[in-house]
Amino acid sequence: MADVFSVEKRSEVMSKIRSKNTLIERKVFRYLRKNNIYFQKHYDRAPGKPDIALPRKRKAVFVDGDFWHGHDYNKRRKKLSPYWKLKILTNIKRDRKNRNLLKQQGWKVLEIWELDLEKREEQTLNKILHFLMV
Repeated sequence: MADVFSVEKRSEVMSKIRSKNTLIERKVFRYLRKNNIYFQKHYDRAPGKPDIALPRKRKAVFVDGDFWHGHDYNKRRKKLSPYWKLKILTNIKRDRKNRNLLKQQGWKVLEIWELDLEKREEQTLNKILHFLMV
């Protein structure tokens, strides 16, 4: 499947996509602050730089975008170009490796999908809060 944009336009579009402080991450950050949870954002001292980390409790939360991190990858892969298949598979492998490293270092890890926050916002936010507080 060919790209609908020129190489230059695709580059421009992709450059506007943020990997940190996405809308869904900011929603979670606001909720946690409102509930007096103090956390580190994008904690770079832990494998994978968790989006939310409580280093003393050794807890990490990853708020993953569905496309970039491969949610329902098996359903989507038929529509993807070879470039995107490789990119997303590489992301999935990297995520798995980093989360395993965290667990080996004694961290508890929670993974949250963008879709969960969109479809079940209150339930998902409460799940994150409970995970961090226990």
